[in-house]
Amino acid sequence: MLEYLRISNLALIEDMELEFGQGMNVLTGETGAGKSFILKALGFLLGDKLKSDMVRSGADRAHVEAMFRLEEPLHVEHGAAAAGSTGGTAEDELPPGPDGELILRRDLLASGRSRLTVNGALKPQGFAKVLREQLISYTSQHGQQRLLQPAFQDALMEQTMERQDLLTRRNELMHRLTALYAERRAIEEKRARLLEVRDLLEMQQTEIDKVDPKPGEEEELEEIRQKARRLEEATRDYDTALGMLYGSRSNDGLLDGFAELFRLVEHMAGLDANLAPSAEALASLNQELQQLASTLRHPPRPDDLPEDIEQVEARLYEISKLKRKLRRTLPEILNLKNEIAEKISFLDICELDIKNLKRQESELAAELKELVETIRPLRHASCQTFARALESELRGLGFNENVQVIPDFRPRKLWEGVEDETVRILWAPNPGQPAQPLDHIASGGELSRFLLALAGVVPSPRNATFIFDEVDSGVGGVTLNHLAERLDHLAGRRQMLLITHWPQIAARAGTHFQIRKVVREGRTYTLCSPLHGPALHQELVRMGGGGDQGEALATVLEKRRAGKGA
Repeated sequence: MLEYLRISNLALIEDMELEFGQGMNVLTGETGAGKSFILKALGFLLGDKLKSDMVRSGADRAHVEAMFRLEEPLHVEHGAAAAGSTGGTAEDELPPGPDGELILRRDLLASGRSRLTVNGALKPQGFAKVLREQLISYTSQHGQQRLLQPAFQDALMEQTMERQDLLTRRNELMHRLTALYAERRAIEEKRARLLEVRDLLEMQQTEIDKVDPKPGEEEELEEIRQKARRLEEATRDYDTALGMLYGSRSNDGLLDGFAELFRLVEHMAGLDANLAPSAEALASLNQELQQLASTLRHPPRPDDLPEDIEQVEARLYEISKLKRKLRRTLPEILNLKNEIAEKISFLDICELDIKNLKRQESELAAELKELVETIRPLRHASCQTFARALESELRGLGFNENVQVIPDFRPRKLWEGVEDETVRILWAPNPGQPAQPLDHIASGGELSRFLLALAGVVPSPRNATFIFDEVDSGVGGVTLNHLAERLDHLAGRRQMLLITHWPQIAARAGTHFQIRKVVREGRTYTLCSPLHGPALHQELVRMGGGGDQGEALATVLEKRRAGKGA
């Protein structure tokens, strides 16, 4: 049950608090005062979107908060709350707070973003829509448009079946079949794409296998090539140094000249003792030069350098040619090799996967067909029972005693080889009138009463509050009294929040709020006041047309209410 609603800085509402009671709660006021906007604010709290320009001028945010008192925990589906998913969800319980309280708050920032909290904990925006289905059982703001939709009528009729577990199982089978079909179609489409390019894939695979490159091979070969080039340069330097030491046919080398110099200085040292040290130094240097010559004859060669460098060059050329042909780097070619192997392997085994998926589809379709055959007679029986109950409700709302509601069953292909049916509502409000769809013959007033009749017979969650936005639209005269009686009867079983312009309905409310618009210091405000005593009487007078006429009607209604209370 909705106990408390607060709206702050939203459009013309600066700060408004409403405390609701059990039974019927009504909102009344002049047209344009903002009655429907209060329901719009409640809709925002429960998942509807509002534009940022709805934040009251001068405020950085608006917020709506409400307190519900629950009779039982709410059942929340994960997945649906987060993403609006219709399948593969898991259910969990949302326990109420102290004394059964559930407190919701949703902020609308001036930037357009919104934030939702449930019992103080942040929740994703989709969470509110899941709660909405259990907190608000019925709303007529767009009820007439929804009622005219065949899909809504079909879902409505299915709600009346006792064996909801069969419908749940049917939906699960459809979800699994749809998933299997999507998986199979994806495999078949991939197979078709790969078959178109299989020749190219096999040609590329042949070219790669012919060269058979290895990871890191190109870098290793390039390193060997660089070592070989450095060895070649070093060998030339060794040869040059040897040439300088030994000379050539036309020139004497450094060793020959040095040996001659050594013999000459050694001879001179025998005559001049001062040259003896120089002779010794030349002797030592001569040995060093001889040792250098011996070393230069054997240049060092790396152990990991192959003997045949031409093979390295040939391999690098082969890899380079493959890269040019495939227009890829070597790492890309190696990745391509793996991709081609995976794709060809997929083509080789996908037929088995497709056959397996088709087999699973066939088994599930057979189970679905059997289930549909089980559901059909149960659906027919429940729809007929529902139609009779709806006819009874309609008679209580002023329709002809012979009013008829007829479930119209039409075939529907649920899956290949599985024929189900869909149900729409036909009705004949008057004798001698053929049954027709609602949108062909129903007036606005008739649809309003039809909606109320549905609220009386459609199962709803125990925690839910009925909300009606001008359900009495297009209704008047004696029919209005019937409508008021049915609303009063429904309010005896469930909390109700409704907007009305008729005093005949408002006088039956246990809680009455007047919505009015005022201008203060150049700014417009929407205000809400609970009405009692003389203030309530004056509002009923206004709604009754004012003056003596309104006074008389208000007096009659209040006496009738007092007599009922007694």
